[in-house]
This record gives sequence, structure tokens and C-alpha cells, in this order.
Amino acid sequence: MQEVKTILAAVDFSLYSPQVLRSAATLARALRAQLVVVNVLNRRDVDAMEMVQRSFPGLSMPQFIQNTTAERRRLLEKLLMEEGAESLSVKTRVDVGVPFKEILKAVDAEKADLLVMGTKGRGNLADALFGSTAEKVFRRCPVPLLSVRPERHIPEAAAG
Repeated sequence: MQEVKTILAAVDFSLYSPQVLRSAATLARALRAQLVVVNVLNRRDVDAMEMVQRSFPGLSMPQFIQNTTAERRRLLEKLLMEEGAESLSVKTRVDVGVPFKEILKAVDAEKADLLVMGTKGRGNLADALFGSTAEKVFRRCPVPLLSVRPERHIPEAAAG
């Protein structure tokens, strides 16, 4: 494996996002690499809002995208602080499109040497090994990929 200078972490604000970011930040710290955190505003959600806008002409799609992007950037910054990553060299990006395509574009655009992402996302189907976005990225990713599996929690009754 080549030297890792840039690590891209895909964060979708699912329950697994803190663990994904924690793993990526730990690696970035140890390897003295830049950390790029990407979140994707799903084009499907934008399309749904466009349908709603037709019924409520006062809604502005550019304003919706701008507000949503700003809110997600704020949430990324908060998550970075919560996971102790604010001291790293960090870049955040919020892209709009089909999530797996945008993640792969970000890998290219940021010249990432490693991608870190969860095996499950917001869909969180109980019996699914991979989410559909994760599966598509895993199959197509041009760089090594670290898949972060959900932490196993010991039930309180079994712990003591």
C-alpha cells in the first residue's frame, strides 16, 4: 500500500457516523494525514422537495439546498469536535447527488489514499450486511477502503 496522505471519511449522520469519524481521525492522527469528511445530500431528497415546491411556490430550491448544506456543515463540525478531531488538518464537504457516485467523485477530487466508511447507513436494515450505498462504493472504490462495522454492545444484564 502506498503512503497515506489523505483520508476521506464518508459520514451520513447515521448511528454509525461517530464510530466512522473516530476511526478515520485515529488513522489520520497516527499517519499525519489530512482528513476530508464528506456528506452527501441525496438527490432523491432534493427531487422530493422540488415536488413539494410545486405546491408551495414560496419554497426556493436553491435556498433549501443552501440551508441544508449549511446545517450539515455545522453538524459535521460538531461531530468533529465531539470525536476530538478538531486538532487535525480537516476539510469538510457537503455534496449533492447520488451518494455512492458523490463519494467516489470525492475520492478522486481529494486525491484520497484511503476511504473510511460504515458498512451500514441510515437505512439500517437488520439483516443487511451492507447498505446499498456502501455496497456500491465497496465494489467500485479505486483506493483501499476501511469498512467500519457497528460496535458490538454487551447487554447490561450480561455485563454484571
